[in-house]
Amino acid sequence: MKAKIIDLRYRTKDVLASLERGEPVEITSHGKLKGVIEPVKPAAQQQAMRVQDHPMFGSLPDEETVEAKIDQLRGTRYS
Repeated sequence: MKAKIIDLRYRTKDVLASLERGEPVEITSHGKLKGVIEPVKPAAQQQAMRVQDHPMFGSLPDEETVEAKIDQLRGTRYS
C-alpha cells in the first residue's frame, strides 16, 4: 500500500488494516518515498536473540571482566 503522510492521520484504520494483511506501507511526501512501515512478524516466527549469539559477544579478551572494563572506562571518577 502507498500512503501519503496525511493518510497516517486521517486514514489510520486503512493503514493498520493493510499491516494486518501483512502488506508493507510505503509513506510518501510530495510524491517522494520517505519510508516503509513493515508488518511485525508473528510471535512464532520471531526468534529472540541470545546475548551469546550477538556478533560482538566475546570480542574482548577472556581475562578482562565486565567490572574491570567499567572501572577502566570510569577511571578515578568513582574511586
